[in-house]
Amino acid sequence: MSTREENLPTAVEELMPRALSDLRDLVALRSVQDPAVEDPQQCRLAAEWARQALLDLSLSDTALVPTPDGSDAVIGHYQGPNGAPRVLLYAHYDVQPAPPADWVSDPWTLTERDGRYYGRGAADCKGSIVTHLTALRALLATGDLPVSLTVVLEGSEEQGTAGLEQYVAAHPEEFAAEAILIQDTGNVRVGQPTLTVALRGVADLVVEVEALHGELHSGAFGGAAPDALAALVSMLATLRDAEGNTTITGLDATGTWPGAGYDAEAFTADAGMLEGTHVLGSGAVADTLWARPAVTILGIDAPAVSGAVAAIQPRAAARLNLRVPPGQDAGAAAELLRTHLGQVAPWGVRVRTEVQGLGSPFGARTDTTAFAQLSQALTEAFGTATITAGQGGSIPLTAALARAQPNASIVMLGLSDPASQMHAPNESVHPDEIRHTALGVALFLHRLGVSTT
Repeated sequence: MSTREENLPTAVEELMPRALSDLRDLVALRSVQDPAVEDPQQCRLAAEWARQALLDLSLSDTALVPTPDGSDAVIGHYQGPNGAPRVLLYAHYDVQPAPPADWVSDPWTLTERDGRYYGRGAADCKGSIVTHLTALRALLATGDLPVSLTVVLEGSEEQGTAGLEQYVAAHPEEFAAEAILIQDTGNVRVGQPTLTVALRGVADLVVEVEALHGELHSGAFGGAAPDALAALVSMLATLRDAEGNTTITGLDATGTWPGAGYDAEAFTADAGMLEGTHVLGSGAVADTLWARPAVTILGIDAPAVSGAVAAIQPRAAARLNLRVPPGQDAGAAAELLRTHLGQVAPWGVRVRTEVQGLGSPFGARTDTTAFAQLSQALTEAFGTATITAGQGGSIPLTAALARAQPNASIVMLGLSDPASQMHAPNESVHPDEIRHTALGVALFLHRLGVSTT
């Protein structure tokens, strides 16, 4: 081990107070890329914060880059030593909304409880921005940056509006790299380094049902007049069978996961399932999560229970989220879902569907030098062997980068663990995940630079 490698753990440890301070600053910015939820200026402030942080790290060629959906991506470049490979580091600064009702503490104030740090974006994905910064600062504290760098911080990942994906497609040369580290996934548990090798794609679809010109008295017309809400409920019930398997006509839901499994008892605990509930699906947990499609009802437009009147509803709507495994096309799956809903609609009701967002699935190569080097670096940083897993969530940019740079080695990692509750109230991160991941990435970048000089 070189002297620099020996010094990197100390450098990272000394930087941890700054890392947590940075995370506190970033969490305080309510960077939800939806003007109906938060002030758009908050996203601009988060982008400017990230830009300045990269400028302070010698990435002098750093700018806010407008994308087609109106969001700004922060993109920075650094030219390393002659012949050094280029590495692209990715994270996103936008976050999910955080209605405060179910939060124990203010979602926009980083709060420590029982060894974890709570706040919107702590794990997904502002913590990853801080981790990138900490790794690069540790390298600068022990020498120079050993590789060329492109740092990409997205501003609309959570909205799924594909602004950065469209920008990548139009400017593929700006994202050239030998290795691309997508830091937006996580570890199967705290302290267990995990590289994600499969991502499900996503298709968001809104279905609207209309049956009447207006509301009707349920006593005078109920039983004979078609009920749009009842029709919608009937249609949604056809999307799963009694075991919970996805049952969209024509969509294969029989895939199997070839890698390490996910223990059913561990999943039950990780998911916080209530006593007496059952894990869904007829296959193994890993099959259901990482190798098969799954449809989720995200929301329904219908009268609230409180204050509801005795009336038949003339129209109703639902927003559906379809996750699509590697090997299936998200657009084709969305069309199958649209067709299925039209076919199962009862009573001649009118059905309108609209696909509002698509993201392609992705399967990573695990036979590259970069994959092996990062795996080894994380093993040393965490003190236990790195494993691989799938990810039920989607990172649409990953597939876009793969199309733009087909020869790049794309590796996925991140800070979340089952307790992180990403997208949910009381999102949190364990500081050791920041500490160990930053060290692993710093070791990887150092070794990658040394191996090519």
